[in-house]
Amino acid sequence: MIRNYLTIDVEDYYQVSAFDDLIKRDDWVNYESRVVKNTKIILALLARYDTKATFFVLGWIAEKHPELVQMISSSGHEVACHSYLHRLVYNLNPDEFYEDTQKAKDILEQITGEAVKGYRAPSYSIDKNSLWAFEILQELGFVYDSSIFPISHDRYGNIDSPRFMYKMEGTDLIEFPISTALVGGVKIPVSGGGYFRFFPYSITEKLLGRINSKENKSFVFYLHPWEFDPGQPTIHGAKRLSGFRHYLNLHKTESRFENLLRAFRFTSFNNSI
Repeated sequence: MIRNYLTIDVEDYYQVSAFDDLIKRDDWVNYESRVVKNTKIILALLARYDTKATFFVLGWIAEKHPELVQMISSSGHEVACHSYLHRLVYNLNPDEFYEDTQKAKDILEQITGEAVKGYRAPSYSIDKNSLWAFEILQELGFVYDSSIFPISHDRYGNIDSPRFMYKMEGTDLIEFPISTALVGGVKIPVSGGGYFRFFPYSITEKLLGRINSKENKSFVFYLHPWEFDPGQPTIHGAKRLSGFRHYLNLHKTESRFENLLRAFRFTSFNNSI
């Protein structure tokens, strides 16, 4: 059976890009933190199914909760970088991106005592106008990236990018794009997050299974700890679409995720590079 890539983007419910216009980063400390509790739910499920994953940890979270990073690492999972302040890459200049990424990488490496090899941009925000970021990632010593989502979306997406692992042009970086399924020649996002909560589970499993069985390829799947938390505080004032995406079917995530762990085999990126 093909091994797929399981990834967790470790950030709290109030740090998502959809709430950037409502919550200032200076105010993060004023919100109830639920990321440790929610990540422990994921770790327990992974232990139950003897599954390893890559955890892309926000540097700010690692700084506030180093014990969580240690717990992830000591459980045999890979710790990778998800930026420091969860700022969209295409809104930064190269110097800002370098500083933010280096800071997060340094924090994670100091906690784990191991080199951080992988990076994922907040909200997959490396687009056609910010491809310069890959040269900086290589300069900082990263081995691979998983920031490209080959779809069209209002906040992210590189629709023309390859669907499966490839070497990023002009660098030595390996790119693991977020997976899509082909339906009638159209790329359909079925590999996690809000899409996992939107589509009926049977459709998700069928389309992901098709990637394995028909295309003989591994898929990249992602979730966030806050998606396991239907009791999280509500952020009021969010745009209608953003609120819909964030809160949809949170109560179904845990059971669907367990079904996924039963249906497919998973591993972390560092077991493949």
